[in-house]
Amino acid sequence: MTSNAITNGILKALGITIGILLVLYFFYKIQVVIIYILIAAVVSLIGRPIIRFLKKRLKFKNTLAVIFTMFLMISLLVGLIALFIPLIENQGEKLSLLNNEELQGKVEGLYDQITGYLSLDSESLKDSKIFSKIDFSLIPSFFSSLISGLGNFSMGLLSVLFISFFLLKDSQLLQDSVMVLVPNTKEKRWARSFEKIKDLLSRYFVGLVFQILILFVIYTIALLIFGIDNAIVIAFLCALLNLIPYVGPMFSGVLMMLLCMISKLETDASGELINNFSDVILPNTIGVMIFFIIAQLIDNFLSQPLIFSSSVKSHPLEIFLVIIIWGILFGILGMVVAVPSYTVLKVILKEFLSENKIVQSITKDI
Repeated sequence: MTSNAITNGILKALGITIGILLVLYFFYKIQVVIIYILIAAVVSLIGRPIIRFLKKRLKFKNTLAVIFTMFLMISLLVGLIALFIPLIENQGEKLSLLNNEELQGKVEGLYDQITGYLSLDSESLKDSKIFSKIDFSLIPSFFSSLISGLGNFSMGLLSVLFISFFLLKDSQLLQDSVMVLVPNTKEKRWARSFEKIKDLLSRYFVGLVFQILILFVIYTIALLIFGIDNAIVIAFLCALLNLIPYVGPMFSGVLMMLLCMISKLETDASGELINNFSDVILPNTIGVMIFFIIAQLIDNFLSQPLIFSSSVKSHPLEIFLVIIIWGILFGILGMVVAVPSYTVLKVILKEFLSENKIVQSITKDI
C-alpha cells in the first residue's frame, strides 16, 4: 500500500469522524426541536384512532377529521389548564404566605404526635437538630417555579400543536422524511415496518391515556372523600407518575401519603396543631392509601396486562426485563421510553431478520 493511499484513507476517516461529530453537535443544539417533534408524534399516534373513526364511520374528509380531532384535544387541554392553574396558584399563594418557621413548627408538631402515638422518644431527633437542616422553602419555591415556567410551556405547547396538526393531516409526512435516507431496494420493507409501528404504538399510547385516566378518577374520589385539600392536583400528579414503570407508583404512593398528612397540618393562634394525629391525620391517610392500593391492584392486574398484551404484543415478564435493562442503561428516561423503543426494535427485527430463530421467538405475536 502506497503512502498516498494511506494518507487518503486517514484523511477520509478523519473527514467521516468530523462529519459525524458535526451532525451530533447539530442534533445537540436543536434537541428542543427534536423533543417537540417526538411529543407531536405521540400526540398524532393518540389522535390516529379518532381520525380513523371519523373518516370510516362518519365519512369525514381527512382535513375536517384532523381539525375536529385537534379541536377535541385542544379543548381537553384547555379544560385541564383552566382546572389546574387556579388550584396551583391557590396552593402556591398559601405556601408562599406560609412562614418557613411556621411550616417547620407544624412538621415538628406532627412528628411529636407520631412519636407519641408510637410511644417513641421524640427528643433524640430534636436534639440532633435535623429539622434545622431541612430546607422548608423548597415547597414554596417548587410552586413558584412551576407557575413561572408556564410561559416556556406555552411556547412549547404551541410548537407541538402546530407540528401535530401536520403530522395528523399527512400521516406519511414523518415516514417520507425518513424514507429519503433509505435505499430504494428496501423501501417496501421499511414502509411495512412504519405502518406496523404506528398501529402498535397508537394502541399503546391510547392505552396509557386510559390507564392514567382510571388512576386519576380513583385517586380523586379517594382524596375528595377524605377531604384532602387540592385533591384534583394531587390525584393528577400521582397518576402521572405512573408513566414511570414500577418506580413511579412507589414515588406516587409516598407523595400522596405526605401530601395527605401535610394537608391536615392546621394550627391555632398559639401554633399548636388543631387536628390530632391519631383521630384525624392517621385515619384519613390510611383511608386514602387503601384506595391507592386498590387503584394499583386494578392497574397491575387489569390495565397494564391489557395494554402490554393487546397493544405491543409482549409478555409481561418480557416487558419487565426490558424496562429494568433500559433503566440501568439510561435511568428514569430509559424506563419511560423502554416499551415504545422495544416495540419499534421488534418490528424492525421481524421485517429484516425474520429467519433468525431468536427473532422469531420474540416476534411471534406481532
